Order: sequence, then C-alpha cells, then structure tokens
Amino acid sequence: MDYIELHKQYKENSLFGRYITLRDIEPILNKYSIEVVGKSVLEKPIYQFLVGSGKTKVFMWSQMHGNESTTTKAVFDFINLLHSDEKIGIELRKQFTFCILPMVNPDGAEVYTRENANNIDLNRDSVDLSQPESRILRKVFDSFKPNFCFNLHDQRTIYGAGNDGNPATVSFLAPSYNEAREVNGVRAKAMQVIVAMNKELQIHIPGQVALFDDGFNPNCIGDQFTSQGVPTILFEAGHFQSDYYREFTRKMIFISLISGLQHIYEIDIVDDNYAEYFQIAKNNAVFYDFLYKNVKINYDGKKIIANFAAQFKEELIDGKLQFNAYVVEIGDLKGKFGHYEYNAHKMLYEDGEGNYPKIDQKANFTLGKVIKFENGIKK
Repeated sequence: MDYIELHKQYKENSLFGRYITLRDIEPILNKYSIEVVGKSVLEKPIYQFLVGSGKTKVFMWSQMHGNESTTTKAVFDFINLLHSDEKIGIELRKQFTFCILPMVNPDGAEVYTRENANNIDLNRDSVDLSQPESRILRKVFDSFKPNFCFNLHDQRTIYGAGNDGNPATVSFLAPSYNEAREVNGVRAKAMQVIVAMNKELQIHIPGQVALFDDGFNPNCIGDQFTSQGVPTILFEAGHFQSDYYREFTRKMIFISLISGLQHIYEIDIVDDNYAEYFQIAKNNAVFYDFLYKNVKINYDGKKIIANFAAQFKEELIDGKLQFNAYVVEIGDLKGKFGHYEYNAHKMLYEDGEGNYPKIDQKANFTLGKVIKFENGIKK
C-alpha cells in the first residue's frame, strides 16, 4: 500500500501548523455526522464521531492537552479516509466501529496550554475525575465499551530514539496496568500492534521510533484504561528534522493508524507474541533545538571554551504562535545533540549585554563579532 500517496489524497489541507483550535475544526466537523457529548469548563462543545459497522470497537481521542495538535490533524486526515470510497476506507468501516473525540480540551487549545481552563492536566485526572472533560472521556469509554483505545498526544523536541542522535519522530507506549509493569494479555495486544506500526514506520523514518516510559500512574488515562482491561496505545507525535510545524510527523501518525488497524484485523493477536516490542529504542531526553559548541566566552575576567544550548518556547502572542529561542543550559553537554548544531571554533561570544550566555536569555548574539544569530539561527 502506498501510504504516502494515500495521505496526500486525504490530507485535511485546511489544518496546518501547531495552533489548532475549535474554530479550525468546526467547519470540517460540519461536513460529517457528529454529536456533542458534553462541554468543557468554558462551555465549549466536545464532539464525537461514530463511524463504521464492524465488531471491533476502537476509541480514539486527541488534544486532551490543548497544545498538542499534531495528532488532531492526523485524525482528520484519517476521518477523511474513513468517509471515502477508497478500498482501505471501506475495509476499515467494515471491520471496525470507531468512536473519535478529536479535541477533548478545547479551552486549552484556544490558549495553547497543556491544562484545561481550571489549570488541571486532564491526563492526571483519571482517578479523581474532577473536570468535566475527564468525566466526558470516561463516560464515552464506559458507554462505548471499546476493544482498543488510541490515546493521541504530542511530545517535545527534546526526545531522541535512544542515544544515536536520531530524533524520536513517533513514540509509542503500551501502558502498564500495575506498579510491577507486568505484561498480561491486555497489554500484550497493545504491544503487538505497536510492533506492527514500528515495522511500517521503519521504512519511512528508520531509527526514529521510540518507546515512552512505562512507569505506572493510575491517574494517567492510558494506565487507567489498560487496568480496566482494554488494550490501550499511547501515540506521541515528535520532531522530524526541520519540521517544527509537524506536517511530516502528522503523515507518520496517519500511517501508524492505518498500519496498526490493518494488523488488528489481518493478524491473529496472541498473548505471547510481543518480544519485538522491547527491542524498540527508548525515548531519551538528549536533544536541544540549538547546540553551540566550542564557544569562547568571557567569564569572570577569563576566557573559557564552553558549549551552550537553546530551546524554543512556543508562545502564543496576539493570537499567533511564535517559536522563540532561549538559552537553557551551559556546560560540557556531553552526549547531547542539537536539531541545529553550530561549531564556533573558539570564536568569541558577544551579546551586547553581559557577553555571557545566561539561562532564560533570548538566543540573540554574535560570534567573532561578525557572525550574527537571531532567535537561535545564523543570519
């Protein structure tokens, strides 16, 4: 199957970039049969799609963290496919019944924050169910009674796939159901689907797939649903080289969804066939957005050679998302990588202020008096 061509055909082109709100998705929602299943803290509607007639029920949701929108884009690409006459779309509708909540946290999406309007992380509210959005998600889970759950998120650019200098473009997790992180039949099923998705992704992004940490936390929705006996898969959309808008990554999530679902209906999933899951690289925080090496710095009257790193902060300013680079660490930084790296070859750092990089300072500086960097980038 030509997944790349398939995505090109069904990509929802009206959605672009990282700042995706309810205003962006409602015109698309209105093309399809939808239902409002509840409202957010600020009375924004939370929408549900029900698609398909198959016996295997799949529950998927996105943007429970308002600033994690890549998978929302991929979900709408997938929804377009599901409503098409494409052979795979017809087959998916035949094999599965899908319940999809494309935006669980519309309040957080509006202001581009992880939390909801009450400053609560909905992915740490699965036990208390203190928030209306959490209660809606749990109510749909209980009423739909899924056979599989797909929990769709974004992760930061800091993660690599292992220690080899490859970004973790997509990361997965079959969440634990107990403190011992044991593998039962429920978790094994999720692991096998992840193995299938990883095999396909290695064709497109070799060495750039990883596993998220599997420490058990019953307050996390994936751990909670796994402990309720439903195989649950965490999807983390991460960074691909130079893809800060995550348009390439959305394509990889789209491919993951289809290849994983194909595995579910084409392959007999057995409890003991999951060993390859543990061979996938681990998610490792080894990246910065910018890494500057061998920089000569005036420090306390002495000239020293040092490395320093900068990281983008995603800041919503006047309704527009901006990527602003700030210094985050100074030191040896051994074993660390930069999505953008620059070797200063002992050129002198100057910034017109203290002429020494400081934590939380904007990454605007010169090297050797002639090479200028603005917002972390060489001009």
